[in-house]
Amino acid sequence: MKKLILAAAALTLSAAATAQSAQERLDERYNLALAAGYKALFLCSAIANAEANGVTRTEESVHEWELTGVYFAIDPIVRDLDYRVLRGGDGYVAHVEVDWADDMPPRFAEAEWKSGCRLAPIGLEPSMPETMGVAGAIATEEVQPPSAQPWLTEDNINMDRYGAAGLEAIDRATGGAMGNAYGEGRTTAIVIRQWSDTGERDLDLEAYAPGFSANTPQRTWSVAKSIAATLVGVAVHKGLVDVNDRLVRDEWRWDARRQITIDHLLRMASGRYSDTPGNRTDPLYAGGALVEETATDWPLIYKPGTHYRYANNDTLMAVKAVTDRHEDFDPAKFFEAVGMDHTVAETDWAGDYILSSQVWSTAPDLADLGELYLNDGVLRDGTRILPEGWLDYVSAPSGPQPEGRSWGYGAGWWLLDKEEGVPEDTILAAGNRGQYIVVVPSRDVVIVRRGEDMVGTRFDIAAFTRDVLAALEE
Repeated sequence: MKKLILAAAALTLSAAATAQSAQERLDERYNLALAAGYKALFLCSAIANAEANGVTRTEESVHEWELTGVYFAIDPIVRDLDYRVLRGGDGYVAHVEVDWADDMPPRFAEAEWKSGCRLAPIGLEPSMPETMGVAGAIATEEVQPPSAQPWLTEDNINMDRYGAAGLEAIDRATGGAMGNAYGEGRTTAIVIRQWSDTGERDLDLEAYAPGFSANTPQRTWSVAKSIAATLVGVAVHKGLVDVNDRLVRDEWRWDARRQITIDHLLRMASGRYSDTPGNRTDPLYAGGALVEETATDWPLIYKPGTHYRYANNDTLMAVKAVTDRHEDFDPAKFFEAVGMDHTVAETDWAGDYILSSQVWSTAPDLADLGELYLNDGVLRDGTRILPEGWLDYVSAPSGPQPEGRSWGYGAGWWLLDKEEGVPEDTILAAGNRGQYIVVVPSRDVVIVRRGEDMVGTRFDIAAFTRDVLAALEE
């Protein structure tokens, strides 16, 4: 009997080992597919969006910045995958493909002029002929090193207001951000603006890492969630939606999800399940899956409005609540109105906006977004584009709050209301790899920090904000 038990145990262990090995092989193959999709999309988006702005991004630069220090599962393999950047007859990037398996087509992303790139689902054959070649040179901006771009000059700072001491303090804080004074992040851009009581811009500081400029777009990652909340505000102002309307999706009419409102979604309080914190949405971001199939059908596990859980899918559904009912709603029109001329909202393969992450923008454009909030949704020409009081709405911690962190959460914006040395009315847009917009209404200040921080490193935006605000008082 003992021998039979031991034999059965051995068979069980052998079966478990075989199953584990099969799962490991499956995970390895899936990670290869994700890595190839991630690489195809970032090469396409970084280069194509830069070219649309008249700026050169080389393949080597994208490997060094966007494709270094990414998710642990794909970082060891993503840079070594074979790829091809194909250009159309006009000389601009039109198509990027990346090999990943001998028995499957390459992963690929397609570019559309001034609309960014979209990633094809796994297994789809590239639609572009492999013989597509470069037909001509591209006129692009020569990006100068920082030594040719003074951070501060009397042309962009009101010396009567700040004086030499203020100038030195601001320069010190900015230099620290471009270095490692606020963590081990890799800063690519800093913009600091401040306005006078009369609305004049007293400070307009910009600093860039080598290879980056005012016209170099980067992916915003989750800063896009704050952009999404702003776009919802535009729809509210136009009377297209109400944030308190229920039944944001027709298919939810048959169950308790019909109680979910746009407000719940913007506040990460839908009560829906997500499989990982933040619901990483790898199938959408790197697998080429669609918003429709990845964000819509998660079940309800909490009463809406009672539980905070950060989830990409909530933002995606808030946007779909607008776009599914108003197909002509176009983020590009908003960007044009605000003057964000170098900003693009990218879509999935079916055309749904991925406004939880997939927006490409420049540092000055993001500062323009911050300025819109300082002006409570009124454009520079005096036109109101957001509802009156929208700043108060997004900065109100009226929903359930994150546990275990000093930041609060409003409607699509983080709240720096508990940070020492930072005014309580400060709101923050924050994204992966160190993307930040800080808006301080009581000080008429906007701070933008862009980066390509590697996994495991961070930039201390609260400390930088505190030091900048202190410098502006000197």
